[in-house]
Amino acid sequence: MSDGRSWEGNVKARLYERVRERGYDSLTAFAEARPTDSLLALADELGPDDIAAVQVFSGLVAEAERSRKVTRLVRGQLVRELAEALPNGWPAVLDDTNRFKLAVALARWGTYTPETHEQHVERAKAALRATPPQPGWRPLGPDDELLLTLLPDEEV
Repeated sequence: MSDGRSWEGNVKARLYERVRERGYDSLTAFAEARPTDSLLALADELGPDDIAAVQVFSGLVAEAERSRKVTRLVRGQLVRELAEALPNGWPAVLDDTNRFKLAVALARWGTYTPETHEQHVERAKAALRATPPQPGWRPLGPDDELLLTLLPDEEV
């Protein structure tokens, strides 16, 4: 985890230098190669002492906006949040513990949603609560069939 040095110097240059050192031409390509890793895990891999998770996300948003793939980024972030909160997939029983884990994952997803997509994410959250997926459902990437239904590729 970053110790404060992440804000020193040219953050963007450092971030992209680390991505290129790992053989990727974009931050998006780096992140998509690790679709279930948290933003913190991505930041730690790129530089545990001088890259912060929020910097990774900011870079991902910038790339998604340029390529007009923000919806895909939003779906991908849900995959990351669910993988962290529910590593064994959607629970068969939504008891208090699992309901809390799900609430945390969905809340975190909302905090990592660009303003342009907030209403779409709120509708997707409501749909997941109203009609939960099959027990064990665990999306492994942004192109998961259910995620594509909840948040289609059309850009906002």
